Amino acid sequence: MTASAEAHRLRMARRKQVQDQRVGERNLEKGLVLVHTGNGKGKTTAALGLVLRCLGHGQRVAVVQFIKGAWEPGEALALQRFSDLLEWRALGEGFTWETQDKDRDRELVQLAWQQSLLFLADPAFQLVLLDEVNVALKHGYLELEELLQGLEARPEGTHVVLTGRGAPPGLIDRADLVTEMTLVRHPFREQGVKAQKGIEF
Repeated sequence: MTASAEAHRLRMARRKQVQDQRVGERNLEKGLVLVHTGNGKGKTTAALGLVLRCLGHGQRVAVVQFIKGAWEPGEALALQRFSDLLEWRALGEGFTWETQDKDRDRELVQLAWQQSLLFLADPAFQLVLLDEVNVALKHGYLELEELLQGLEARPEGTHVVLTGRGAPPGLIDRADLVTEMTLVRHPFREQGVKAQKGIEF
């Protein structure tokens, strides 16, 4: 074995020791609050990756889509195969600039929130995804305090993922994990490329 290969082996052995110690010290399990926010693409896609992971483990999952709902995304079509484990409710009518009806948007958000509370309270669901709920908070269609109360009332082991740009500081403070998607480049803005099946929806 060369000197550089031996040095690498020793470095990795030390790293493994540190990692093993960290993993060994962490034995707490609890339902997590995960927030995916930021101006970059991929917030819902990342959350749906968690949905797929839970379904793969045979866990029950509920998805409530705020704002979205005027079209059927590819994810919903693909995940229909897990109909025995998945509840999917798309309760919006599209982007707020499309609907142009604040009262109607607020009414639909409240319906979505009432459905969310039912899922959050049900211990049969290991994961609840509240898709674009951050946008509903940003527009004032749902109050942050009401949302936080709903999160606190859920069973101890239930994970919840909240997506959408503009997550308020109060939600970020409450979250166990926050991921911010950063927009670096987007073909829609820079190249005039339209939303495409399989990429945007």
